[in-house]
Amino acid sequence: MKKSKKAISIFLTALLVTASLSGCGKKDTASGGEVFRIGVDQLVEHAALDASYKGFVDALAEAGYKDGEKISIDYQNAQGDQSNANTIATKLVNDNDDLILAIATPASQAVANATKDIPILVTAVTDPQAAGLVASNEAPGGNVSGTSDLTPVKEQIDLLKKLVPEAKKIAILYCSSEVNSKIQADMAIEAATKLGMESEEATVSNTNEIQQVVESLIGKVDAIYAPTDNVIAKAMPTVSQVANANNLPVICGEEGMVDAGGLATYGIDYYELGKLTGKQAVKIIEGTATTAEMPIEYLSADQCKLSINEDVAAQLGIEIPSDLTEDKE
Repeated sequence: MKKSKKAISIFLTALLVTASLSGCGKKDTASGGEVFRIGVDQLVEHAALDASYKGFVDALAEAGYKDGEKISIDYQNAQGDQSNANTIATKLVNDNDDLILAIATPASQAVANATKDIPILVTAVTDPQAAGLVASNEAPGGNVSGTSDLTPVKEQIDLLKKLVPEAKKIAILYCSSEVNSKIQADMAIEAATKLGMESEEATVSNTNEIQQVVESLIGKVDAIYAPTDNVIAKAMPTVSQVANANNLPVICGEEGMVDAGGLATYGIDYYELGKLTGKQAVKIIEGTATTAEMPIEYLSADQCKLSINEDVAAQLGIEIPSDLTEDKE
């Protein structure tokens, strides 16, 4: 009798282990089909990254893959903390998800460092190759592919000059630890030089330094350029509060930063960028492509749009040129 109880105990233990293991990777639905598990590691909450995630989910739904039906999405947000992004990456890998979406460069690097086996799609990354995520943007060659949010930096600096024609010196405001931002800063400096403007790099390492750095620019520069930098975007209300109060126009990398008090941008639509990434995910789900052979994709120039905060323009006494007004219509 004792042997029988022991055998039953071993059998039940084995069942529990099997049940726990079956929770990883694809799992059966009530209808007998399989759910494709997608983990998401988003660096921080702000308008651009949130929009890219929404676009991703909507593209999947439009292709017939709704969360809770054919797919299961585990959304995680690191709240701007790199250690959180690393922890989330480890969790998603340990969960044995079928695909991981990483939003923003630091989150993408965290996930790429955590697995070389699970397919990874990245988005809101300016240059995946420069960030060490892929062998090349044209031929990734590994388990990482996705979409780039490379913005038209030259056109944004042109916009700055149109709105602030008297500008002779500008500041490039960004977080020094973001590879994306350094790439854009270099592009902005080159574009400003060609327009005859001096430039000064104004870098921060975290949000706590932003107010002091912006205040230090007052009286030294004629305008600020802030690229698609996650730290600056998150703290854009602070940037705009200080800058606008001191008649210092801020040209931004994306629309969400303009909504938060920046003057203007000519940038990409992050919702459409997310949809582009979602279409890549559909190919992976359906087995028609792999990350190794899937090039990094970009939004076309005609998907960029002009955004001007007219309230800020009025506050700063800036007259919007008629050709820009026509571009908005």
